[in-house]
Amino acid sequence: MHVLLEELKPGLRIDGLVPAEVVTLIAAQPHGRDAVELTFKTAGGALDQQIVFRRDEGRLSIARSGSRAFDANVRDFKLAAEAQRISLAGLFDPMLAVATSDVQPLPHQIRAVYGELMPRTPLRFLLADDPGAGKTIMAGLYIKELLLRDDVRRCLIVAPGGLVDQWQDELFFKFGLRFDLLTNQLGDSQLHLNVFEAHPLLIARMDQLSRNERLKAQLRETDWDLIVVDEAHRMGGHYFGGKVEKTKRFQLGEMLGEITRHLLLMTATPHSGKEEDFQLFLTLLDRDRFEGRQKTSADVGGVMRRMIKEDLLTFEGRKLFPERLAETVPYELTALEYDLYEDVTQYVREGMNRADRIGGTRKNTVGFALTVLQRRLASSPEAIYKSLVRRTERLERRRQEILDGARCESMPAVDLASFDRDDFDAQEIEEIEEDLLDAATAARTVEELDAELVELRRLVRMAQRVREAGTDRKWTELSALLRDHALVMDAEGNPRKLIVFTEHRDTLRYLQAKIGSLLGRDDAVKAIHGGVRRAERRQITEEFTKNRHVLILLATDAAGEGLNLQVAHLMINYDLPWNPNRIEQRFGRIHRIGQEEVCRLWNLVASNTREGEVFTRLLEKLDQMRETYGGKVFDVLGEAFAETPLRDLLLDAIQYGEQPAVKGRMHEVIDSTVGDGLKSLLDERALASEHLSDADLRALRATMDDAHARRLEPHDIESTFKDAFTRLGGRIVKRAQGRHEIAHVPQHVRSAGDGPISIKYDHVTFDLGRVQPDDRARTDLLAPGHPLHDAVMAETIRNLKNALNRGTVLISASLDAPHLLVGVVEEVVDGAGESVARRFSYAYVDSRGTVHPAGPAPYLDCAAAPDGTASDVVHGLPWLADAESKATSWIIANRLPGYLAEVQPRRLAELTKTRDLVTKRLTSESERLLLDATAASEKERRGEKPKESAESLHRKAVELDVRLRKRLELLDQQQQMSTKPPQILTAALVLSVSDLPSRE
Repeated sequence: MHVLLEELKPGLRIDGLVPAEVVTLIAAQPHGRDAVELTFKTAGGALDQQIVFRRDEGRLSIARSGSRAFDANVRDFKLAAEAQRISLAGLFDPMLAVATSDVQPLPHQIRAVYGELMPRTPLRFLLADDPGAGKTIMAGLYIKELLLRDDVRRCLIVAPGGLVDQWQDELFFKFGLRFDLLTNQLGDSQLHLNVFEAHPLLIARMDQLSRNERLKAQLRETDWDLIVVDEAHRMGGHYFGGKVEKTKRFQLGEMLGEITRHLLLMTATPHSGKEEDFQLFLTLLDRDRFEGRQKTSADVGGVMRRMIKEDLLTFEGRKLFPERLAETVPYELTALEYDLYEDVTQYVREGMNRADRIGGTRKNTVGFALTVLQRRLASSPEAIYKSLVRRTERLERRRQEILDGARCESMPAVDLASFDRDDFDAQEIEEIEEDLLDAATAARTVEELDAELVELRRLVRMAQRVREAGTDRKWTELSALLRDHALVMDAEGNPRKLIVFTEHRDTLRYLQAKIGSLLGRDDAVKAIHGGVRRAERRQITEEFTKNRHVLILLATDAAGEGLNLQVAHLMINYDLPWNPNRIEQRFGRIHRIGQEEVCRLWNLVASNTREGEVFTRLLEKLDQMRETYGGKVFDVLGEAFAETPLRDLLLDAIQYGEQPAVKGRMHEVIDSTVGDGLKSLLDERALASEHLSDADLRALRATMDDAHARRLEPHDIESTFKDAFTRLGGRIVKRAQGRHEIAHVPQHVRSAGDGPISIKYDHVTFDLGRVQPDDRARTDLLAPGHPLHDAVMAETIRNLKNALNRGTVLISASLDAPHLLVGVVEEVVDGAGESVARRFSYAYVDSRGTVHPAGPAPYLDCAAAPDGTASDVVHGLPWLADAESKATSWIIANRLPGYLAEVQPRRLAELTKTRDLVTKRLTSESERLLLDATAASEKERRGEKPKESAESLHRKAVELDVRLRKRLELLDQQQQMSTKPPQILTAALVLSVSDLPSRE
């Protein structure tokens, strides 16, 4: 019945104020005789206000009973309720991403995602597990889980250039997530739009963002829910003297932290060996907690997780990774090779000495180019010959340019330390080497160039003689390994696959021809380097992985980054890298999840060369350490050389290696670095890293079982999707073997999606087992997270929302009295208004207002009540009028305290720890600055000039005090956790068979 304005009072349930919804009045404020300002609560629990006038009385009525009419069509109600349940599945299935992704996560991955990442809101975390532990899988699960829970809508992934394609593939093929790549074409196609605003799921190259000011300006204007940074150690800053050097990448990292709610950094090499640089890197996660320069170890609890691959286990408690063995294969150069080695080394030494006299940035650039030449000398006769020829030709052109008066191109500056810090990926290094090798010279006049060219032409002739002699000792050693039947054949007599790493393309091509000839089949050998395009690289990798006739893969470091090659377990380092981190990165290509064989590595070393002596000593010490620590020695090899880079030792050997004192110092450094240094690093890691105990494994298995029990069944998703999709005008046709074809997706469905939706799909399935990721004609998994699936669910809920709001009447054989069925969302928030935890469930409410669980989808087991039951029965159940209100009160009194008690302790512990660490760090840093300000003031009074003025130091101290106060205010808000009123999303009246009115 219609209601008059004068009758509108708090507590009434009113129909007609909000379309298709009954609301509860909270307050009614008259304004004159013909207008009332109403404050009301919607069925979803939201507060709103509206002014109604006398002319609106005809559309307002008091709800007949309770807050629902219970007259919705049962089929509409069930479909809408299922669409709603599936859309909210992330709130009741704690591992929905696992159930809807083509992955089989391992214990350490489950604990990382669901034990470390998911509980932290907002997230600031460094995932630092060893190479090959599957960090991309962990990130994919985390991203998808947050997308499914509607906690993330905008996600940006930042990765080195060589890995962005792999990220896009992994997210699509394993998780069904379609991320766009930020290419130049994508940016240019939206010239007048912010490309970051237009693409909510985006992958970008790290240096593309750090070096492009226009893109950085656009990025700074956006907000993200989640940003993931891969190989994040490349964003590290560095201390030089008393100052911080903030690289472009570091500045990008600082900006990313400012524009996102969740920030996940990932790297297998977080610590360069310098504690102060490590803590500077950690400021990207929490500037207040890691402020200032300190050499004592940082407390990384709550912001970092690191697991060593040798400690990783399967759910059955078995070691996840097999053993790693490394063997040195020493050889001596022939007399002819040795003469060439000595003469080229002398040329390199003289060039370095001239560069030393020049000084400045030119010294580093020339020195770098000459070390590349030296490494190619050690690589192969082919590599040194072609490099000498190209260098001769390039310097001849430079000589002519000087004679013609033309301006010579300037040489870029090179920071050698950046190579040892792993600031560049292998492909970038390969490109820099190619640019500089042939052109960088200390000669600045025609006369100096003439002298160098005379020497170069002589070296070219020597290299040609060695090349034509065909007595390549290094190749002899490799060919012996390849002919070793016990090595290259398995127990059944089948050939094993093997990977050979070299540093140079000339050597790679040389080996490809030689090995093809040795095996008698060119097609048995495949080669990839940094210049091979993505599609071709994928094809080569596919051939090596799947084709039993392809036995050998030749690769440079640029090609090796990001590849999963566990199909092989044998590897040869034809060239040893000067950056020790590369040894582990290469080994990590085969020593990965899925590898079941013992991994073996052979290192070829020319023992009668200066560099060979250094490598021989290094490998001997590594072998000794391996007996105690196993393969773990490779994990920290790069960190061990933080104080004295391996590159420096090798350069000293080249320039001064014949001096006994220099040789003795090199041996001392290697012995202390690899002996004592590795021991202390490994002991430190053993204390800092996490381990999985038997109890941990049991708990993880129980968590997985619990998630499986709550999981959406594929047949539920399939039946709901088909019903909803056909109602929306879509066409789906069943094909063979559990697959379907989507013949047409209506425009209004495509428009409702958050991601790209095709007009048709040739192959879709609802069964994860039917997805074949290796099949280029990808079969899409229609499940939560797929754009088409989610769009259909969203559009169905929008169209049938009235059925959810009005409710329906159902018949249950398992009840003996009428109950109200409600779908409830419960939520914990902090004082800053941020959501800390949410969950969704169904519950029954009895006539007394008591609530008890009803299972995941009780309406599916209920039948439709006969027509007219609502009007017959509802009026006879007066308790329905306030059943939802009683249910809300019961949940507030009996369930929410337990939910808060479940969520609160861990969060409070983290916040308390953060408060203590932030207070201690900022206070101590402020006190240090004030002491320095006092000392600077004294100097200024004496007329001296301090490094930094007292005023500047004092201002920085005051800024830290302000930051501390603001951070403590935020922590106070975050510690004040509470529960929001429960939100009842829908309801239905469920009767027993005996409750049905008689029709006699």
